[in-house]
Amino acid sequence: VGRLAALIAANGAGSAFPRATLALEGTLETALAGAAATRVEDEYRVRVGEARPRDRYAGRTLEGPHLTDLAVGEAASGMPAGRCSTGEQKALLIGIVLAHARLVAHVSGAAPVLLLDEVAAHLDPGRRRALFEALEAIGAQAWLTAADAACFAELGEAALRLAVSGSRVGSP
Repeated sequence: VGRLAALIAANGAGSAFPRATLALEGTLETALAGAAATRVEDEYRVRVGEARPRDRYAGRTLEGPHLTDLAVGEAASGMPAGRCSTGEQKALLIGIVLAHARLVAHVSGAAPVLLLDEVAAHLDPGRRRALFEALEAIGAQAWLTAADAACFAELGEAALRLAVSGSRVGSP
């Protein structure tokens, strides 16, 4: 998450998709911010041991890293993603997905395969164009679906189009 957040922050302004802020929020992350990892680990080990009877009674583990949340915000306004409009949330998410694809390509040396379902459906033409340009710049093989083929009209011959009808896949 730290590497992804740094990549997003370094990207700067000018993207068609808003920059997101990312952070992990949980008891372990809070503890790690103020103490050595070995100390946090030792204290966590004690807490987990002491909590076993309670966890057994509850039928689940009531403390641990599985309770950590990913906190997402919009960088320019500082607004938490949960308080943004649906359109802003979608744009933030697309920006995060694109940044993650760039990070994967950088770290692994190979662009990822992206499966994006109905991603272009509610984008305005400018953001739709920016999405297609970003996918091309990443070099990813991208599978995009849409109920309306017009979403991909501006791609022209740059895309292979397939149509699904019943149980058959073929040319539109």
